[in-house]
Amino acid sequence: MRDNLDVVLIGYGYWGPNIAKNLYKSGDLNLHGICDTDGSKLEKAWEQYGDKIRYYGDYNDVLNDRAVGACAVALRDDAAQEVARAVLKSGRHLFMEKPMAVRMEDALLLKKLAEENNVILHVDHILVYNPFIRSIKEMIDAGELGDIISLESNRTNLGPYIKKDMNAMWDLAVHDLALLDHLCGSKEALQVECIGEKYYGDQEIITYLTIKYEGFIAMVKSSWFSPLKERLLLLSGTKKMVVFDDLKESEKLIVYDKGVDFDRDTFEEYGRYEAKVRLGDLFIPYIEHEDSLLNSLNRFAECVYEGVPSPTGPDQAIRILSILSEADKKLKG
Repeated sequence: MRDNLDVVLIGYGYWGPNIAKNLYKSGDLNLHGICDTDGSKLEKAWEQYGDKIRYYGDYNDVLNDRAVGACAVALRDDAAQEVARAVLKSGRHLFMEKPMAVRMEDALLLKKLAEENNVILHVDHILVYNPFIRSIKEMIDAGELGDIISLESNRTNLGPYIKKDMNAMWDLAVHDLALLDHLCGSKEALQVECIGEKYYGDQEIITYLTIKYEGFIAMVKSSWFSPLKERLLLLSGTKKMVVFDDLKESEKLIVYDKGVDFDRDTFEEYGRYEAKVRLGDLFIPYIEHEDSLLNSLNRFAECVYEGVPSPTGPDQAIRILSILSEADKKLKG
């Protein structure tokens, strides 16, 4: 019987408390401690966990603790890179909040360090571990949807803020690109196009990112300037179509038995009238609620225990970063 991996969370800011909570209740990992340079944040953590865990003010103290087998890093990119490199060099496994990096050289270095030290690097692309997305992926892999022709993702809201250091695409599209990469089976992008609009400041507040893959096309809309808050995915296959609305309380996933019936012989004889639109039933599958973050942490643990790469590891993060970097070039013209 194996012992669970002792994990220290580094960074108890915006997202850190959520990671700590799920680490604490995970049956596959142990929350060994929390590290933050801000003493007031550690005080908040103490109110939650008391003397059940350890507390650190310096990540170097974490790496000097021999009991620690892995670290979860939830910091801004500038600080996260330094800490992530140190964690990997120390031979610890790493659960890292997205993005893994915003510069390609940083991403490649983290991948290299993980390989050299034979440790797991898992990036928390949380949507990949959503049970509804798992259901869609299963339908795709089983051929139930047919060949995928298009995928559209809308992630919009009015704000809640306009960032100065990045545009709407860099802020929002990373979620959708991770989802897209997972659903399409890690295909490489053949062509990337992007347009956007600036208004309040120097960053685009709305972007339209289009990606051509072998056999299908994807469009990702990211906006801080919309009257509607949307978290919407539309996927069209040759057999069936899927709509996933993550903001709905119920009926989040609807499968439409709609498509086009194509008869090549009729096409060759009658030209444009050969394709008939097929309008069938819709199906709303029952899917039990699961915590996607807990799923992500448990998959990280599974990868560590079994010694297999994470599905949201550095290779996926590099593919996503490559698309974002190319799109950024198109935005800047």
